[in-house]
Amino acid sequence: MIAMLEPLFQGELAPHGEALQYAPQPPVGAMRVADLVQSPELLGRVLRLHASHLGVEDEDLRAVASAWSLDYLGMLLPPVAAAASVLQHGFPAAAEQVWVRLDSNARPASFHIRELGQPQRGMTTAERYSALLRHHLEPLFSALCNLSGLPAKILWSNAARNLEPILDQALALTGGSPPIAEDKRHLLHDPDWPAGSSANEPGCTNPLPGPQREVRVQFDDHYRTMRLHRQCCLLHLLPREAYCGACPLSPAHR
Repeated sequence: MIAMLEPLFQGELAPHGEALQYAPQPPVGAMRVADLVQSPELLGRVLRLHASHLGVEDEDLRAVASAWSLDYLGMLLPPVAAAASVLQHGFPAAAEQVWVRLDSNARPASFHIRELGQPQRGMTTAERYSALLRHHLEPLFSALCNLSGLPAKILWSNAARNLEPILDQALALTGGSPPIAEDKRHLLHDPDWPAGSSANEPGCTNPLPGPQREVRVQFDDHYRTMRLHRQCCLLHLLPREAYCGACPLSPAHR
């Protein structure tokens, strides 16, 4: 694990910190994310291999792309977001700076960077998250959408679904750190994404926020209010899968 992440990823959290690795050279077999994004043929092979693993036999890759993105985001976001918000440190996060190693089922097994980046204390949320969101996830999501027909809003909802508990846990572990609370507000609730780290990077619409319905759910002898996901991830379309407990399209919540 990268040394600066060790205090944040102890015990059962350690695998999340170990997902991002540093070495001057990426391991054999790892591919640069930018190469994956820029090659429809390569990304298509990855999705079709993952489709076979999921038991999908038809040509509809929408749910496959969503499932693959959830695995990808679940591995990439914890160490990168924890560094950005808790440590105020920016790891190289653009698609050109990150390598991904896939397992035999095309699921992300680890991510690799060749440099450790630099401290970002005093920078805005937009400046610290620009490389990850606008120069990694945005082109990756665009490529996935073009290849599979999956709406981009589902992929951004998947990102928000992964990012929110990371920031919530960071808030809990730091006693409600104001800078982390500010990051959460900017990332998950502000509709407009402010300008990035340079004058050549203008503001734009923030794709992460979205309406979340609340429903009353009965647990044993009491009711609890639960927030649903911003968008359905479509995993119920996969063989042997069903609607998840927080799906906004589940018949239980209609």
